[in-house]
Amino acid sequence: MSFTSGRPERRVRISDPRALRALAHPLRLALLDRLMSFGEQTAAQCAEAVGSTASNCSYHLRVLARVGLVEPGTSADGREHPWRSAATGVAFGPREPAGSPASAAAARALDELSLAREEALTRTALARRDAEPPEWRTAEAHNGYALRLTAAELEQLVGEIDRLVRPYIGLTREEAPEGAEVAYLRLVAFRHPEAP
Repeated sequence: MSFTSGRPERRVRISDPRALRALAHPLRLALLDRLMSFGEQTAAQCAEAVGSTASNCSYHLRVLARVGLVEPGTSADGREHPWRSAATGVAFGPREPAGSPASAAAARALDELSLAREEALTRTALARRDAEPPEWRTAEAHNGYALRLTAAELEQLVGEIDRLVRPYIGLTREEAPEGAEVAYLRLVAFRHPEAP
């Protein structure tokens, strides 16, 4: 597996309904996640990782390429055709609630799919936890916090956490220490739906 690190950071917000609909497909979301997590991969490598066929993955990677989410990678021998994510981070939907209704609806559908994928990933990690090396079991966390703060404070807190995490992003990290592995971190912050 080829992992190219040290790319310049390129975070994108996907608000085009066409791109959102293209990504709102379980296999395409899994493929983009694979490329963002593990770097350049061929369709065959992706297929093995996501449980599909190389031809099916190749088709879906081309769909993602048409909307600018993935791009051809660098081939070492000219025979392989690796793909890579076009961005090092993505956000879905219009930044403001007043964005187009089509974009907002497509972003909600993608958020639902993304949430289901992340839940499945978490469940798989929990199921395999006992097989992980002790240092990784000790390092992992499944924390939830009930905070009392203003919207401005929440925005500030999320920004501060984001700044702390940014140097560790796999696609942009220049030199990871020996023994570094891909780890998953998700930050979810919202006003509690049961708040009065």
